[in-house]
Amino acid sequence: MEKGQLNALISLLDDPDEEVYKQIRQKILSLGSMAIPALENAWENSFDAAIQQRIESLIHTIQYERNSRELKIWSHPDHQDLLEGALIVARYQYPDLDEARIRRHMEQIKQDIWLELNNGLTPLEKVKVINHILFDVHNFSGNTTNYTAPQNSYINNVLETKKGNPISLSIIYAVIAQDLRIPIYGVNLPDHFILAYVDAPAGEHGPDLDPEHVLFYINPFSRGWAVSRKEIDAFIKQKQLERREEYYSPCSNLDIIRRLINNLIASYEKLGYPIKVKELLQLKAALD
Repeated sequence: MEKGQLNALISLLDDPDEEVYKQIRQKILSLGSMAIPALENAWENSFDAAIQQRIESLIHTIQYERNSRELKIWSHPDHQDLLEGALIVARYQYPDLDEARIRRHMEQIKQDIWLELNNGLTPLEKVKVINHILFDVHNFSGNTTNYTAPQNSYINNVLETKKGNPISLSIIYAVIAQDLRIPIYGVNLPDHFILAYVDAPAGEHGPDLDPEHVLFYINPFSRGWAVSRKEIDAFIKQKQLERREEYYSPCSNLDIIRRLINNLIASYEKLGYPIKVKELLQLKAALD
């Protein structure tokens, strides 16, 4: 569709006939992301609040549908890059986020850690280096004062504010560690998310591993504190949960992103945003 035709369609958004409006809306939605610049221009040049609201709804729907498609593609076993999954989730709330800036930020942290590593370090010593750079040099920490805020689950916001929840801090930690070829993976512990440092046999990684390959666990929300299996036993007992192998085993990136979305759903439920809850439930369904 030519630019003039699109602008003509947009100019008809003020039609009072609801059926006509629905037809125009559907035609614009069918154009996808290519319609957004013209819609944004129309919004800036409109002084009608009702028209602006219709344009905002169109832009959000286009961005949301794109977000859902991206997540569905990402969920394919060959595409489950953890950082990319976290970025897709972040684009739900921040559709125009600067992905290149986020990747540069992650790369800088990784570079700072790499400079402190050497082949003679033990697994625990490597973790101490990561902890020092993340929590002492870059000043990341768990957001204990506003624990349930949705901002804690968006990776761009966590990198900016240096504060996050267990899963967002774990994602940053794991992505950087794995890029440095340090075998650290997520563990889907109920009510808390932690990491595992594994002694991986050749060719095996992440969710392919049994708990017996875990050397120790890491709690990024507590500044990377090393955790033993006995401490997880005590945590599970305190929560009065049935002991399951999955609480001790590395999980898949798909499980991590699903858990990240669940965190957001719980956050928005608490804040009373039913539309966001509904949309996030649909995004989670795209993973299935």
